[in-house]
Amino acid sequence: MKKIFFSLIFLNAFLTQAQSITPQNQIEFVDFKKVNAEVSIYPELAKIDGNVNYSFDVLKEVDSFFVDTEDMTFEKVMLNRKETNFRLAEDKIWIKKKLTPSEENTLQLQYSGSPKQTMYFINWDKETSEEISKQVWTQGQGRYTSHWLPSFDDVREKAIFNLTINFKKDYQVIANGKLENERMLNDSIKQWSFSMKDPMSSYLVAIAAGDYKSKELQSAGGVPISLYYETKDENLVEPTYRYSKKIFDFLVEEIGVDFPWQNYKQIPVEDFLYGGMENTGTTIFSESMLTDSIGFKDRNYVNVNAHELAHQWFGDLVTEADGKHHWLQEGFATYYALLAEKQIFGEDYYYWKLYETAEQLKKLSDRGDGEALLNPKASSLTFYQKGAWALHILREQLGDETFKSGIKNYLKLYSFGNVSTEDFLKEMENVSGQDLSQFRKDWLEQSAFKANAALNSLEKSSFIRRYLDVAAVREQSVGIKYNVLNGALDFPVNDYVGQEAVIQLQGNTAQEAIDLYKKAFATGNVFVRQAIASSMKEIPQPLKSEFEDLLNDDSYLTKEYALLTLWTNFPQERSKYLTKTRNIHGFYDKNVRMLWLTLNLVTPEFDAGNSQTNYAELSGYTQTKYPCEIRQNAFSYLFQIDAFSDQNLKDLMQGTQHHTYRFRDFCRQLLKELLTYDKYLEKIQNISSSFSKKEWDYFQSQLK
Repeated sequence: MKKIFFSLIFLNAFLTQAQSITPQNQIEFVDFKKVNAEVSIYPELAKIDGNVNYSFDVLKEVDSFFVDTEDMTFEKVMLNRKETNFRLAEDKIWIKKKLTPSEENTLQLQYSGSPKQTMYFINWDKETSEEISKQVWTQGQGRYTSHWLPSFDDVREKAIFNLTINFKKDYQVIANGKLENERMLNDSIKQWSFSMKDPMSSYLVAIAAGDYKSKELQSAGGVPISLYYETKDENLVEPTYRYSKKIFDFLVEEIGVDFPWQNYKQIPVEDFLYGGMENTGTTIFSESMLTDSIGFKDRNYVNVNAHELAHQWFGDLVTEADGKHHWLQEGFATYYALLAEKQIFGEDYYYWKLYETAEQLKKLSDRGDGEALLNPKASSLTFYQKGAWALHILREQLGDETFKSGIKNYLKLYSFGNVSTEDFLKEMENVSGQDLSQFRKDWLEQSAFKANAALNSLEKSSFIRRYLDVAAVREQSVGIKYNVLNGALDFPVNDYVGQEAVIQLQGNTAQEAIDLYKKAFATGNVFVRQAIASSMKEIPQPLKSEFEDLLNDDSYLTKEYALLTLWTNFPQERSKYLTKTRNIHGFYDKNVRMLWLTLNLVTPEFDAGNSQTNYAELSGYTQTKYPCEIRQNAFSYLFQIDAFSDQNLKDLMQGTQHHTYRFRDFCRQLLKELLTYDKYLEKIQNISSSFSKKEWDYFQSQLK
């Protein structure tokens, strides 16, 4: 009996020790130092296999430890060069071995898998052509790198990642760090080897592969900058990456800490989930940001460019300890991006963006939906924009020099580590000698937005004061406010004040309004004229020629608005407007071209002989070979003219399972709408045998 009793005590002690390791506390027991990974990617099969070697220290005695991994098969598991026992849990591989405190332990994992997310294989099921981009790219987004690389979902576990990637020889592979070596493995496969010097969280590990070339720059401090592009997009390089070096050099000087990584790369990819992602030294961003010089005026990459670059310090160099402190990444990146844009576009732009976000935050707060910055479940608007506002207010409170000194101290003290809001505030208090408890209460802990304090700050700008004076007369008649609006349109007209004056004229055809419109047209300001194009729905005859001239503006938004409005207002001249805009495609999503094709199809007196060709083009843009932004635009216009073919409906069903959630949600909502029409319900049922299992299951769920 005594032997059994002591055996139970031993077993209980073993189980207690084994259970002491959890996803939350493993970092207290095991410290991973370096990860050397070789990954082979088979894009046509959407499969990978790899061999990963980890070096780690044991800080406290353990009976087991884990590495995060999703849906992988392991061919070899070796601990300290010996095969070892392991167990696969739902999202982890557990190494079952008692270890005492020690340094330089090793773990080797040989694995294979088919990533269901995080690594995306774009167009490898399509035939190669000039218009099709074949790419592979990753998006770790906080904790998902473990879907393609056994790694660590805990952002506090930082390690040095050295990647070796094996891929098809005719493509370019980009990853974190310095490219140390390229060599052929066989006639078709090439190997790229990258090294890192400093540790990072594994969600920042990234790979991109495609038909890429690069434009090479160097920062003022000598950091190599590579701006990648696909061969077909060579003409878009300059406007897309415009100001990249200026942004880089400004942020280094403004932050006061050298760029922390060996080099910096930017890679556009198709069907990206977001605007951009700040992988360490390797920003991946949406191809939809690509632009020419005309599109640059309306939609450009500058903000995302600066935002993701700022993350290289705020998020990559110092990383939040947990979600409660997410604003330390997104609020900071938003604020410093805004400072960079201020350098490029001017102080009025800076205050205008603050004003816009203050209006959004106030609206949220007024309806009782305000959120504290320290709420880990807060919205992006809170983390990004309220976070930026908090830093703007803090800088005003502390002064430029003190604020910059505090930021510099904070980054240097916590480099390559994890931080909390308390860490940040402590450094700012140390350098300023101020008690920031009230700031913390007002801007970090309070859910309501401090609208009055924001307004007081905004009114330090003479431009904002002028804008508010013009906005204050919105409810007055044109006759009463004529002098105010007339003054707002005086040369040189301010972009935002001029737009406000134009918006206040909407729907007014009195002679005073006509006179003001003529003055607004004559400003030549692209944004003021754009405001006319977007707000005027009925064109008075005295303004017809001026409105027609909007089709000549260097703005794809203006061209889109103007074409539709002119087509609607002057049916007898539709052919003239369609002829003039025949060869304009517009933004990445082909906004002008899609509108032109649609108007062409509902204008039988124009180009009737090519109607089938034009329908085929519009209908063809829903195909899966096109980026989701183009497909969504095509779906929208086909819905408006009630012209879905069976193939369009098949493409729509595919879209309901797309990895880009915004496009997926759009397709699901459109499908839901179509199913309310008997003819489309019948058509979709007739083609349902062609659906994949996921599409079929989703379709059945909608029928229920």
